[in-house]
Amino acid sequence: MAKIPLTVRGAERLREEVKRLKSEDRPRVIKAIAEARAHGDLSENAEYHAAKEQQGFIEGRIKDIEGKLADAEIIDVTCIAANGKVVFGATVLLADEDSGDESTYQIVGEDEADIKAGRISVNSPMARALIGKFKGDVAVVKTPAGERQFEIVEVRYE
Repeated sequence: MAKIPLTVRGAERLREEVKRLKSEDRPRVIKAIAEARAHGDLSENAEYHAAKEQQGFIEGRIKDIEGKLADAEIIDVTCIAANGKVVFGATVLLADEDSGDESTYQIVGEDEADIKAGRISVNSPMARALIGKFKGDVAVVKTPAGERQFEIVEVRYE
């Protein structure tokens, strides 16, 4: 199976989520199931069915995260000698060639991507256009509205 790239911060967030699911959410739903069973007939007990469904979701999420962590290749961008090159984990300040607007993105793994927080997936068109480029280069990104050009203003490894 292929390794899943994760930043150190992304791996830590997944570990924290598993810990929360196991220590808080799982015991809470087990208690809710026990309370619903105490009410009697399970065939018409909506609380019981809802709690069982939630339990299935929690167990599935735990299994999913543990599988991703087992297959993860955790990359610490601060330890990579990239010499100004845009690589996985780098934070890039871009200037739109048309509007001059600046935006900052960090290139992260699929599970870490959050566009509102400025984290884009390594598999996104934007990240694919940036990887391998240097400060001062222009990245051409193909979008549904056509090609857009972004100048790389700064590359940081945080």
